Amino acid sequence: MLRAGDTSVLSLARSADGPPLTIPRDPAREAARRELSKRMYHENDPSWFQRALNAFWDWVDKLFNTASSATPGGPLGLVVVIAAVLLVVGALWWRLGTPSRGPASSAALFDDRPRSAADHRAAAEAHAAQGHWNQAVQERMRAIVRSLEERTLLDIRPGRTADEAAAEAGRALPSHTDRLGSAARDFDDVTYGGRAATEQSYHRIAELDRDLERTKPVLAASASSHSAAHNARQGAAE
Repeated sequence: MLRAGDTSVLSLARSADGPPLTIPRDPAREAARRELSKRMYHENDPSWFQRALNAFWDWVDKLFNTASSATPGGPLGLVVVIAAVLLVVGALWWRLGTPSRGPASSAALFDDRPRSAADHRAAAEAHAAQGHWNQAVQERMRAIVRSLEERTLLDIRPGRTADEAAAEAGRALPSHTDRLGSAARDFDDVTYGGRAATEQSYHRIAELDRDLERTKPVLAASASSHSAAHNARQGAAE
């Protein structure tokens, strides 16, 4: 007497003698897709970063192969061309040096937006309150020059540089010539020399601004008479 298990064996034996079971293409493809989508088949797959890195290196490899095939001599010729280009670039860098900025006084002090001295002072104080000392120094120097223009001690001239303004202002305010020159250098160092301003440098320029406001200018006639008297005293002493 056959049990259930024996019946299964006999059934399998009969099916082995018969024609093979044929599954339509589309259902077979869908069954294979479902089977392969199971997590157990993807535990050792590379991460997205590794896949992206592999794709990048594949692209570099294709690019190198394309370039080497187009270069006489193949890969060796491409290496020689790259080495020659690097040597030329290195020679130019050694000969010309690091690109440097233009002269410190070559750029204008003001931009194309006319503002009053009070506006520049307010902007300087706002920058100083935030610790932006570069901008604070720039705006305070602009306030000094604009104030001298408003007092007609300097003529309004577009394109004036900080050095030019300091030299011209020193003739009307000779007691502050050295401090005006120092302020102009601070402005140039920050604006065109790539240096960082400090809180102390800003306070020096701000103090100069306040002192200039209280200083009376030396008129041209007074300056001439003063110079003549000074020369006379020197002659008498000799």
